Amino acid sequence: MKAVSPILIEACVTSVPCAIGACQAGARRVELCDNLYAGGTTPGPGSIQAARAHLEIDLHVMIRPRGGDFLYSTLEFEIMKSEIQFCRDHHVDGIVFGILRSDGTVDIDRCAELIGLAGTMSTTFHRAFDMTRDPFAALNDLIALGIHRILTSGQRPSAREGIDLIADLVQAAGRRIIIMPGVGIDPFNAAHIMKQSGAREFHVYTHTIQFSRMEYRNPDVFMGTDRDFDEYALDVID
Repeated sequence: MKAVSPILIEACVTSVPCAIGACQAGARRVELCDNLYAGGTTPGPGSIQAARAHLEIDLHVMIRPRGGDFLYSTLEFEIMKSEIQFCRDHHVDGIVFGILRSDGTVDIDRCAELIGLAGTMSTTFHRAFDMTRDPFAALNDLIALGIHRILTSGQRPSAREGIDLIADLVQAAGRRIIIMPGVGIDPFNAAHIMKQSGAREFHVYTHTIQFSRMEYRNPDVFMGTDRDFDEYALDVID
């Protein structure tokens, strides 16, 4: 009987304490990022170093200089290269990135340059994939580049909604590249997504609210741009 490969859970985390919590809860890999409300950006160097020092499981780091689209300026591209070199120097296991051309295709030349800088680090093409005009053309481009995996919600708002495309991508990819579903995977739908997609790696963000211990609170001042955002509550890994 053919052996079935084990399921790998990658936890999306936005802080080192959350990364440690995910490790203790059984995650086999973490993706460390910042600013999840913008879809994730590159975390600070101190967080990367601390995560590497405290984690025994694989650490993958988001390389994204800003929120928004995935068409980057020359300066932004230089920043991405510098951040990859920092990750390589500090023994990070993998990087997560994505660059597109203005026509919605994978920027093959720039991605190839980043892959070269990554050296032996694992490479994941993130949900920039979900913004490509032709997912199967993008799949073939990324296979040709030698990317190790693709994080995708099946070009829909969640993996549950994009399950049909995810399953088709898993079938088309075969053993050439890993298709990793992500977005909206929870204890209630994980088994269904696993069965329907045929995927073996899953990107999850499961969280709860941790309320601030601040006793004095100024109701007239807020730090961000969203007045409805509760600055005395933190999302932490559950």
